[in-house]
Amino acid sequence: MADLPAARVQQFRPFARVGVDYAGPLQMRELKLRKSRIYKVYIAVFVCFSVKAVHLELVSDLSTDAFLAAFDRFVGRRGLPCEIFSDCGTNFIGADKQLQALITSPQGQLAITTNSRPNCKWHFNPPSAPHFGGLWEAAVRSTKRLLVRTMSSHVFTYEEFTTVLIRIEAVLNSRPLTPASTDPHDLECLTPGHFLIGQPLLAVPPRSNPDTTRNLTNRWKLLDQCHQAFWKRWSTEYLTTLQERVKWTDRVPNLKVNDMVVVVDNQAPPLSWRLGRIMELVPGPDGTVRVASVLTPQGRITRPVVKLVVLPTD
Repeated sequence: MADLPAARVQQFRPFARVGVDYAGPLQMRELKLRKSRIYKVYIAVFVCFSVKAVHLELVSDLSTDAFLAAFDRFVGRRGLPCEIFSDCGTNFIGADKQLQALITSPQGQLAITTNSRPNCKWHFNPPSAPHFGGLWEAAVRSTKRLLVRTMSSHVFTYEEFTTVLIRIEAVLNSRPLTPASTDPHDLECLTPGHFLIGQPLLAVPPRSNPDTTRNLTNRWKLLDQCHQAFWKRWSTEYLTTLQERVKWTDRVPNLKVNDMVVVVDNQAPPLSWRLGRIMELVPGPDGTVRVASVLTPQGRITRPVVKLVVLPTD
């Protein structure tokens, strides 16, 4: 595997270098009335190159003007990026032309000189090469596929859709990336949320909606139901990607004492990751570790290794 691009490993503030793509189309209802018009919408997915944080914006169509409006909202909350990476979509090409025209105008040059504002440079992937944007394509896949599944046949209004979308953004930015330190007594891990707000992202305690398949008449309970369903699906799939799968003929290294792990808990509330440190290993007769004792903030527990996901440190 080749080395990561320089833009991925250089130290920058969050969202200084971003990749952007669209997810969709999805459906949105104009009003809460039963016969109100239903139309297509899209999601602009911005992914930070440095910390892999995700920012989601609702977009009405695929035009350049609609994207520029979403980009303005993104810049207002995350700051102006110095580099943007995307495919060769006509809306992105049009946005780049308009941005460059603004930057090269006398007013733009004055703003750059006065405020020391960096120039915003756009990089386009080659045509028919989606693998060049694997970082943000993965975020698009997680967002769209699971959102479609959790929304099922429900069609949301603008207010409801943006509420669910921001909740999903918080879920994606709460995922554990790597241990915060090598201290065996430190049970904290770094998440994208640490780089955005300085601490882990937390959620309002969820309502009790154990049945995520039953239709609910209360719209806000329905939003909470979709949020919990998305969390349950995505957290399971994300932890699966961290577990290395090899053929049965290959030997997998055993867990090590002091490894930071995520304890798989299917009943955990949204944005709650149960973290722990391996304190003791229980090897079998063949020397393979299948059970481990884990120190968590709630105490010491014993779990099989299939329920423990080691956080990467490299």
